[in-house]
This record gives sequence, structure tokens and C-alpha cells, in this order.
Amino acid sequence: MSEHDVSVSDEQALPKLNAGNQLFQDLDSNVSATEIESLCMQCHNNGMTKLLLTRIPHFKSIIIMSFHCPHCGLKNSEVQSGEAVQEKGHRYELRCGSKADLNRQVVRNGTASVSFPDWDFSAPPTTTSKLTTVEGLISHFIDDLSMDQDQRKELVPEVYEQIEVLIAKLRTALELPEEHGEQDSDNAFTVVIDDPTGNSYVENLCAPNPDPRLSIQYYRRTREQMIQLGLLNPDAEDTQEAEEAGQGQTATKGPRINALQEAAAADNVVRAVKEASQSHEILSFPANCSSCNAPCDTRMQMVDIPHFQEVIIMSTTCDDCGYKSNEVKCGGAISSQGRRITLKIEDKEDLSRDILKSETSSFNIPELDLDMVAGTLGGRFTTIEGLIRQVHNELDSRVPFMEGDSAVAERRERFKRFLSRLEDAAEGRLFPLNITLDDPMAHSYIQNIYAPDADPNMTIEDYDRTFEQNEDLGLNDIHVENYENGAERA
Repeated sequence: MSEHDVSVSDEQALPKLNAGNQLFQDLDSNVSATEIESLCMQCHNNGMTKLLLTRIPHFKSIIIMSFHCPHCGLKNSEVQSGEAVQEKGHRYELRCGSKADLNRQVVRNGTASVSFPDWDFSAPPTTTSKLTTVEGLISHFIDDLSMDQDQRKELVPEVYEQIEVLIAKLRTALELPEEHGEQDSDNAFTVVIDDPTGNSYVENLCAPNPDPRLSIQYYRRTREQMIQLGLLNPDAEDTQEAEEAGQGQTATKGPRINALQEAAAADNVVRAVKEASQSHEILSFPANCSSCNAPCDTRMQMVDIPHFQEVIIMSTTCDDCGYKSNEVKCGGAISSQGRRITLKIEDKEDLSRDILKSETSSFNIPELDLDMVAGTLGGRFTTIEGLIRQVHNELDSRVPFMEGDSAVAERRERFKRFLSRLEDAAEGRLFPLNITLDDPMAHSYIQNIYAPDADPNMTIEDYDRTFEQNEDLGLNDIHVENYENGAERA
């Protein structure tokens, strides 16, 4: 921690991960903090540091640290993320126009930067993480900027004036109306939270549906961000660039990728899975549990879906914490068009139809006010009933800020009613329903029980992808002319 040093003796060991025991425990009465005697940086006497490694429901794993010095009374506490760095960075952009937006809860990881484009103001990453609200975030910036203003007024009056203007703008941002009007008020503003680790969060007031005032972008980290997070060794890359410069080659900014070698490696994996599937074998390879990070096995097998295509089904089960997950990966060429499939569900028999929802597919059920964006749940091969139940379970266990003291009663009740309607739909007590799969890659599928004849309750529409869809899928950067010659030169 920033205000004291921690020294651990032989008798004061930190929590250890024993067989069958999790380092991050669920937050309940049986979880106790670890006490460590540490040095107070104010009076240089020994104080006490308490560490609690816990998993708060709907808010990932965290490390809670608290220090107290009985000699001088110094107290210090902070929260740090215990989560692993996510596969992609997250960028939240929120348009605030009412008091409800100011009351949104925010998890700002220490690696996240905060910016207000309307005022050309940006705050860099910090050393600590915070659980606060948008209003609390702005108030914190006001307090920080107000410090040492008297000295600035005497020494650098021009800087003092600029900071005073910014503080006035931040204070007016807190004077938003109670409700949204037809147009945003003059004090409306935009806040952007950019976290390359993907461990920050902004509350969605319309959960589980998309929030019209909140947009989320997932991006691949840049080389500079990888170095800052300690995920890339800059010295090793400098050595490679020096070798390339000595050989008269042009240094590249990223790892060199031979497209033909990548394609050959992918073909080898698919071939191995096919051979194992033909002999009724299941491939298994070691991995780590995404929940508790304990070693576990991931199993893989290829399945041929009639009247569609072959897909690879992967399943992971953790014996330590009981976590289970499964995912489907579609193979084959990229379709020239996207596909939209709509099915009218009229009875329980329709709920038992097979459905393949690829990771690029969005789906919605208007009667339930359910609208899930692409990437939700990843790839799934199940039945329609199974898909609805998976949505129910994921929302019930993973939507943040819907339980506990931080939950707003009205939104909590509305969310419970929504989950109840999902349960009724899965049990077959709510008809008719219309489910729509929209997949720009055309890798999704709903079983046609009348095959090879047309299904009277199903409509299939092929459409041309937009430029934005191709951009999100990375298709605009693919060049197929002289592909092999270009790959050999890469």
C-alpha cells in the first residue's frame, strides 16, 4: 500500500491455496481477514494491516486492504482487483443527462483512464481502484483540482485561471435535471472510461437490455498498453528490432505473422479433431479454470449438424470450484452475406428444437423484451429451452448491482419480474414467442423439423453486411489478391 510498508514474519503467512481450497473465498460470515504487522509511514511505529481476498457476488474477485496505526491514529484502506487481465480492453462511453446517470455505480480499476471530451479533460490511470458513482468520480476530481489552488494563484496565475474554469464546469455537471427530457440539458456531458485490462465497469440501468445512453467497445491492446501492463517485454522486442536493422530489414511494430503458417496450424487442429471424432474419441488438453484459476481439463469434439455444417464443441469442468462452461466454434468459409433467422414458437415441441448460436450472432425475443448483443454467452449449441435457461442463469448470477445495499429497489423488482418471465417461457407457460437470430457471419442455425421441406413457422433472410459489420469482424482488412505471394513475403 502507498502509505505503509508490509513485512511478513514466518508466523504471519498470507493465505495459501491448498488442494480443493480457493484463494478468493465467497463473502460470508466464515471468511476472515489476514492480519499482518506493518510499518506506519507517518510515525514509523508498527501498525496492523488486514487483507481480505474475497469474491463479491456480481463483482468479480477483489483484494480489500485496511491499515490502522494505534499510535498516531492513521487509517488507510483501498480495494484492488484480483481478476486476471481480460482478453480485450473495454471502453465505456456514457452520456449523462439526468440525476439517474450521476447515480450510476462505477468500478474504476487502477489501470483505467477517465476523460470528459466536452471539456478536453482527461485523468490518467491511478495506483488504486475505486467503487463509486459518476457523481463521486466528478467530486473526487473537483477535490483533487482544488488542492494547492492558493499557491498556484500566486505562482502561476494563468494555470490557476484555467483550473478554476474546469472546476466550474465539473460543478455545473452535478446540476442535472431529475429526469431526461426530449433534449439533453445544457449541463449534459459525456464521460469515457478506458481500461486496457477490461476490469472496469459502468452500471447499465436497462439491464439486461442494452442501455441507449451507454456504449461499450472491446478492443485489442496496443503495444504500449501491453508494455505498461507488464504483458510484453520491451527489451526482447528491442533486441529483435536491432537484429532486423542489422540485416537491413524493416522493423515491424508487432509480432511477425505468416498467414500460411497460421492457416496450416488451424487446419492441423481441425484435422486432429475430425480424426478423433471419426474414431469416437474426445480430445482433452490441460487448461486453467476461468473462475478459480485451478488446473482443469478442456474437452473438444466435432459434431456434424444435419442440413447445416460441422462445428467444434468445447467443454470445461473444474473439479475444485464446480465451474462448468461449454462453447461452440464454427468452421468453414466466411459467408458472403449475413443471415437472419426468425422462428415463431407456438408450443413446447418448438422449445425442444436444436439451436446453434455462434459467438457473432445477436438474438432477441420481443415478447420478453430480451435483446442480447453479439458475443453474449459466446457460441452455444443447445435447445431453445436450454438457451433461454442459460440466459436466465447468466443474468441471475452475473448482472452487477442487482442485489445488496447498492441495488435500487425499483430496478431490482423490475429485474425479478423479467427473470420470472424468462422462467415462464422456458417452462412453456408463455406462448406465442418469436425468436430472431441475426448473424452477420451466417454461422447460426435453428432446427427445421420439416426438413428437407420448408418450415412454415420459420423465415430465413440473407442480407448484405454493412461496412460497420465488416469492420467489427475484421473483414475490411482482409486482402485475398496475390494472397500466397504476400504471405510468403510476410
